[in-house]
Amino acid sequence: MAEPFKNSFNTEIIKGMGEHFLSAWPEFDCAGFVETATHRLDTLELKARSNQITEAMVQYLPDDFERSGEIILATLTPDDDGDISGITVTSDGIAGWAIMPMAHYAGLHGANHLELAMNLLKELTKRFTSEFGIRFLLLEKQEETLEILSQWTNDKSRHVRRLVSEGTRPRLPWAMQLSAFVKDPAPLLPLLEALKDDPEEYVRRSVANNLNDIAKDHPERVAEVAEHWLVDANRSREKLVRHACRTLIKQGHQRTLQALGYGEPKIKLNHLNVVTPTVDFGQTLIFELSLTSMSHEAQPLIIDYIIHHQKASGEMTPKVFKWKNMTLHPEKTITVQKRHAIKKVTTRVYYPGEHRIEIVVNGVSQAVVDFELLM
Repeated sequence: MAEPFKNSFNTEIIKGMGEHFLSAWPEFDCAGFVETATHRLDTLELKARSNQITEAMVQYLPDDFERSGEIILATLTPDDDGDISGITVTSDGIAGWAIMPMAHYAGLHGANHLELAMNLLKELTKRFTSEFGIRFLLLEKQEETLEILSQWTNDKSRHVRRLVSEGTRPRLPWAMQLSAFVKDPAPLLPLLEALKDDPEEYVRRSVANNLNDIAKDHPERVAEVAEHWLVDANRSREKLVRHACRTLIKQGHQRTLQALGYGEPKIKLNHLNVVTPTVDFGQTLIFELSLTSMSHEAQPLIIDYIIHHQKASGEMTPKVFKWKNMTLHPEKTITVQKRHAIKKVTTRVYYPGEHRIEIVVNGVSQAVVDFELLM
């Protein structure tokens, strides 16, 4: 069984941090730090463990942020801009998960020393990530922080460049939302524009994830970005845009699909038949679709199906499922069958009664048919 993430913060790691703090500052109370940071550690989950280490840093490092920043910098492992996955605290210095509470400390207490705090986060991110800690500065001093991040889009370190896009994600998992960017992502777009052709896929994927966050609140804005970025795009940028638009693709957002080359389909629906019009819970729904191309040219098609599930109130709620990506050649007919298991899942409660299947091609609804679920 894999080791739980929360054990990334264990007593050994915390003792290693304390020893490096003591080496950088002989007045440091290493024993007190370790005792505070490990208090009831076994009862805490990952974020709570990280926060407790940050609180111990606040208690035992100097109140002077400039001095504590110097101490933190002195504890870090040498930077080689290499792969930072799997690194940890060693005799060479602090790296890996132990950076998380240090970045939290820098962001939480560094707003009045912005240049120093940003430099500290810059060095920390080279050894793990500062994507959580930097969000405090974006909340406190958005304009000034964005100005520094703009300069970092040209930094020689790929980890620093990735921080520009990952740290500004409006809906970063595990992190507090950046509500200002959820409301208006315009300040982020110049940063993402500057990074869209970054030589590192590691960075470009982060750009895509930022845009996907934005798409959840501003689909038209991201569709517009996709249209712009796909002009004369190389394969790397095409891949970025497709990944950035994954939520919109699943939703069948027509403007986005058109930007990606999936125009309004020229097809004739021959039939949508439910092979199993009555389905017992735990069994399989089977349905069949037949389409004919009405175009003289090959058409790229994204075929999705929506199950409209019965709710306790008697209303229906839709859930989109991906089915098939294909090219339909001129005047050709396809007939495809789908088997969909109706079984217990943790994310859905099933109710008996009428349900509905809807077929969507390139974001355009083509047909609807009902089936009955028995429980």
